[in-house]
Amino acid sequence: MEKPDTLTKIFIRKFMKNKLAVVGAIFLLAIVLISILAPIISPHPYDQQNLLAKLQPPSADYWLGTDRYGRDIFTRLIYGGRVSLLVAFGSVLGAIVIGITVGALAGYFGGIVDAVLMRFVDVIISIPSIFLLITIVTIFGSSLQNLIIVFALTSWTGTARLVRGEFLSLRSREFVLASKTVGTKSYKIIFTHILPNAMGPIIVAATLLVGGVILSEAALSYLGLGIQPPTASWGNMLQDAQNYTVMLTAPWYPFFPGFLILLTVLSVNFIGDGLRDALDPKTLE
Repeated sequence: MEKPDTLTKIFIRKFMKNKLAVVGAIFLLAIVLISILAPIISPHPYDQQNLLAKLQPPSADYWLGTDRYGRDIFTRLIYGGRVSLLVAFGSVLGAIVIGITVGALAGYFGGIVDAVLMRFVDVIISIPSIFLLITIVTIFGSSLQNLIIVFALTSWTGTARLVRGEFLSLRSREFVLASKTVGTKSYKIIFTHILPNAMGPIIVAATLLVGGVILSEAALSYLGLGIQPPTASWGNMLQDAQNYTVMLTAPWYPFFPGFLILLTVLSVNFIGDGLRDALDPKTLE
């Protein structure tokens, strides 16, 4: 007798049907692996300057050309991937933890707790995020750790609202009411009964949030408020290439980091779409 497919097998099969999501996952995995192995595969030190070779086009010595200080663009791209992806994943992890905590408390307890927490969320949302980011970074600095903290503290509101909605829907289900009846503590109900059933939308939201953080980091770096040279990030590479002369004489310089940001964000969004379809209980086979 043939065994029925497990939920994991169904999830994998449904995800694999989304070709764009599969391509996005492969591309993102490749970027992550290349960034991790940067010290091994990079042909030059990321901060090595050679003013005699500045703004050189792609060649055998410099695969993607050089920047205006003679640094190898390929090397800085893969080292920059380390920074940009670390900021993105670290920030999203922090934002998800904060968002789940706030949303779970608001959705489970309701009443005055819900009102106070959601009004706080509304206040945070009402402040333009770019101005909030610029203000915090200006005050506390733009180190890697500070950027992760800043993005985490400014990116959790959407997750909080999503989790609140899921908890409001799930807290009246029979399994939750049964747990309350037998005297199960609230924190156990939240983390062992309700939260696992709400993880599908949360995972999708987290995936899509990664792309937003990558773009925000690039925007801050483009404004000169992100990761500071000589440390490389995709954003500060674009900021360094914004010189009008550089764009005319060496168009490959801004093209490569910009194109890599575009492909990475697209890949993350494709993965988010694939996860959303694969985790949708209405389409279980």
